[in-house]
Amino acid sequence: MTKKSVALLIATLVAGCLVTGSPGSAAEAAADSPARLGVDLDTVTIPELQARMARGSLTSSALTGAYLWRVKTVDPRINSVLRTDPTALRQAAASDARHRRGESRGPLDGIPVLLKDNVNTRGLPTTAGSLALAGSPPDTDAVLVARLRDAGAVILGKTNLSEWANFRGAKPTSGWSAVGGQTGNPYVLDRNPCGSSAGSGAALAASLSQVAIGTETDGSIVCPAGANGVVGHKPSLGLVSQAGVVPISAEQDTAGPMARNVTDAALTLAVLSGGRLPRLADSFDVAGEATRPGGLRGKRIGLWRLPTLGPDVDALMTRAADRLRTAGAEVVEVNLPYQERLAELEFPALLSEFHRDIDAYLGTRQGPRDLAELIEFNRNHPAEQTCFAGQELFEQALTAPPTTDPRYRAARAELKDLSRRSIDETMAAHRLDAIASPTNPPAWTTDCVRGDNDVIPSSTPAAVAGYPSLSVPAGFVRELPVGLLLMAGDQRDTELLSLGAAVERRLDARQAPRYLPSVGSATSG
Repeated sequence: MTKKSVALLIATLVAGCLVTGSPGSAAEAAADSPARLGVDLDTVTIPELQARMARGSLTSSALTGAYLWRVKTVDPRINSVLRTDPTALRQAAASDARHRRGESRGPLDGIPVLLKDNVNTRGLPTTAGSLALAGSPPDTDAVLVARLRDAGAVILGKTNLSEWANFRGAKPTSGWSAVGGQTGNPYVLDRNPCGSSAGSGAALAASLSQVAIGTETDGSIVCPAGANGVVGHKPSLGLVSQAGVVPISAEQDTAGPMARNVTDAALTLAVLSGGRLPRLADSFDVAGEATRPGGLRGKRIGLWRLPTLGPDVDALMTRAADRLRTAGAEVVEVNLPYQERLAELEFPALLSEFHRDIDAYLGTRQGPRDLAELIEFNRNHPAEQTCFAGQELFEQALTAPPTTDPRYRAARAELKDLSRRSIDETMAAHRLDAIASPTNPPAWTTDCVRGDNDVIPSSTPAAVAGYPSLSVPAGFVRELPVGLLLMAGDQRDTELLSLGAAVERRLDARQAPRYLPSVGSATSG
């Protein structure tokens, strides 16, 4: 469903309620601005929304309608939502009926969720940003979408992304796809939203949904979170099923939650993981971590500064560390070993894995049947070349060694070993609860000719190791958000989210965007 269709849908539903004589509150609420809700969508949390639903002062229909209204009126500034789900208000009405019967399915029941457009969604186009997949929608939901539906979440729509998750051209522009065009950064509109989950990050910053789903191979959840001033959690590898998600690499890919606060991210992860994190199952226990007194006292955090991201970012990290120390944390300076070798090995391994995994996925969809046909499709469709023409990564992947090749196997084994050791050895040597680093530089100016300016090494250790990472807002550099990235050992997602909630509360750095047209050339990438 296009954004222009939202008003028609609302009018149709209102008329339907009048014809049947049933209460029109749901559809009438859908036509209202969020001010009529009596809640601040920019700051409200899922537990607060559920508390209101439980006492009858809020409905999912009204909440969903308010977000649809914002998609219609706010998103034209940033172009982050590709389409809304025509069944969203019906999903919300079903949730309201469950709440009235006292049969709520849990904390996500009735909560609107946006999905990155590389996550298979029954009845909605799932394109990975490419015209090659813009025909028939998938026949079935991705496993993670089925879990969201089972939990009662309202699938609000699909977000724009970097086409093929930024794995097509050598000089891509994050947030651009042939299907959706360019997504902008809500804080400064000529700046880039970063990473392939660009639309999810920008939509959350603009309060177009309560939560969103992103995906990451290396940086594509956490960088958009950092650059758009929201929270992004890359789960431990395998915690969230990748079945039905357009792949790059089974060895690194994971979907994960993005939200405006850690509490909402944790509650969403509990659903996405299918109950594999039992300590996250009780939603309000997680919410309590954010306000528990002394949550940072005695915690040891290693600060990996990455001065290559610039003196302004480094100064922001110093201020963040000082605030954490004031709250009782011990912050020590660290350097992670083996990073140069990881940088040498990662990209060639991903080429081999992409060829294997994209061929398998394309075999499940209508359109090009394999990578070779996909390359030919792009050559024959000029619309695929309007921002950048290259598909060098596709071409390199086509000739990369297969994943049965001993050279590839040796490289991936070394990658796994060194990436895990880089985190494990650092944490053990300094007795750390987590490692912290800057998530992103200030967002660079979007430029189709130049491409991205996003050499950001902080996401790589956890991404390659399959360990969890979490970005929370750390502050601003001249109107542009910068995140603090936290990482920890394998399957320590619960501990990382609990720590992240305490860090988030102490830094208190999130601010709503102002949609500035530019901040001049001083912060250009």
